[in-house]
Amino acid sequence: MATTLNAEQLRQLDRAHYLHPFTDLHQHSRQGGRIISRAEHIYIHDSEGNRMLDGMSGLWCCNLGYSQSSIKDAIYAQLQEMPYYNNFFQCANETAVTLARDLVEVTPAQFNHVFFTNSGSEANDTNLRLVHRYYTLLGQPDKNLVISRRNAYHGSTIAAASLGGMSAMREQTRGLDYIHHISQPYWFAEGAEEEPQAYGVRVASELEQKIDELGEARVAAFIAEPVQGAGGVIIPPDSYWPEIRRICRERDILLIMDEVICGFGRTGRWFGSETYELEPDLMTFAKAVTNGYQPLGGVLVGDRVADVLLSHAGEFAHGLTYSGHPAACAAGIATLKLLRTTKIVEETARTLAPYFQERLRTLRDHRIVGEVRGLGMLGAVELVRDKHSRERLAPDSQGAVYCRNQANSAGLMVRQTGDAMITAPPLICSHREIDDLVAMLARALDQTAEHYGVR
Repeated sequence: MATTLNAEQLRQLDRAHYLHPFTDLHQHSRQGGRIISRAEHIYIHDSEGNRMLDGMSGLWCCNLGYSQSSIKDAIYAQLQEMPYYNNFFQCANETAVTLARDLVEVTPAQFNHVFFTNSGSEANDTNLRLVHRYYTLLGQPDKNLVISRRNAYHGSTIAAASLGGMSAMREQTRGLDYIHHISQPYWFAEGAEEEPQAYGVRVASELEQKIDELGEARVAAFIAEPVQGAGGVIIPPDSYWPEIRRICRERDILLIMDEVICGFGRTGRWFGSETYELEPDLMTFAKAVTNGYQPLGGVLVGDRVADVLLSHAGEFAHGLTYSGHPAACAAGIATLKLLRTTKIVEETARTLAPYFQERLRTLRDHRIVGEVRGLGMLGAVELVRDKHSRERLAPDSQGAVYCRNQANSAGLMVRQTGDAMITAPPLICSHREIDDLVAMLARALDQTAEHYGVR
């Protein structure tokens, strides 16, 4: 969209009026930041004319990049026909009904029902409502405790932040007291003295120990991301998920998989739970379902839960004004059509993801890299001062912050989480663009090593 404001005027307005998410508001009000003005393919442009390769797919959501005209056209057409109507009071709209069907067709067989929200945060709030309603209808209202993991991210509403395990978020609000946490499967930082597979089993066993501590009759569900995205692309050892699956089955615990980041091709299958051969009872989705072009989230409700909800009378007292918004659902329909007709999920798993992982692994020998880990189109590079002791570059993850800033300044959008550089590029990258991403990241590593005097 054209604007009469120049770059400096935009930055001034930003500092003066806009409170940003996950930002040091004091610092930003004085220093400001980057204004993104346009985007195409896998590139973003700021208001000063700088182009950046987007190695984060927006915020893990623009899996197909920024130039998908069929999605944009579908949104526009829906706005012309019917820009809005609610789905309360026994009403529905055509796009919501159609998208529900399309989602059921691409998800595992146990999912035949969908509840739409506007975001992953709201979807995880909805999961809590569904879990509590399910057990209440079964005559077990006291079975209402939920177990999550430390350093997990499940959104930023009060309920979703309670489910999450990030200390910075939990310190700033009083969370829900019926949510409990166990360790994350972060082998590099927390289990390096153990063999990875033994570590995976041990950390998974904490779920069983927590169930015993709280009482099986009280524990309703366990929620987790297949791969912890915002937590640092934490990929569990192969032994971890089979043990979690066994525990949930044997102990009558609902399994909730948060697929907000992993869903729609990111891990090499349509959903991360398929990659790990899991059978969740509830599945959270958002982000890539519309390629980020419209806000939309929701919960895929497995038959085990849906059958109980549908077989008992009484209102499910939960809903959102924009749940199943026509334009958002139109974007979802168009996105799923693209994914299915182009076979991009399958093609990415066959060619692009292996190439991305191969190129990323070339950074392993860099003098400040302690670990490179990845799955599908997810990757993380852990920074260290010493490879053997795993001593970090600087306190408070400042080494990784410096590295991120060098990459950003050079034209690569990647993120820093803890002491890791993380990346999740679009599924439509060429091999040359993957080469560019890795080369720019390597240069940022060189600059960081030089800055901290690591030879």
